[in-house]
Amino acid sequence: MSEQPYEHQSENPSPHDHNDHNDHNDQKNLSQKNAASYWQANLRLLAKLLAIWFALSFGCGILLVDWLDQFTFFGFKLGFWIAQQGAIYVFVALIFIYAWRIQIIERQYGVDDDAEESSV
Repeated sequence: MSEQPYEHQSENPSPHDHNDHNDHNDQKNLSQKNAASYWQANLRLLAKLLAIWFALSFGCGILLVDWLDQFTFFGFKLGFWIAQQGAIYVFVALIFIYAWRIQIIERQYGVDDDAEESSV
């Protein structure tokens, strides 16, 4: 067995180790920027979808109900139907739209869980 001198990393760091440390910091900063961008995209998507749902449920179901009641939909006044059924249908549709769009956003920012599951 050959004896090699003990080298503590903080005492005698090799240039290779130093570059790895900087690369790790660069990757950490990049991943933090990536995470921040991902959450920005996620929040933008949520804001858009919630604005649509709010406009339909509050705007059409409450504020514009009297004007919409002049139209009929399957024999019901449109304002009444939107308030009772339409907002719920749109909410369910927005859930599916969110799931579809967030999957695209996750792939774009590299936080897709599907890729990890398929490699396991």
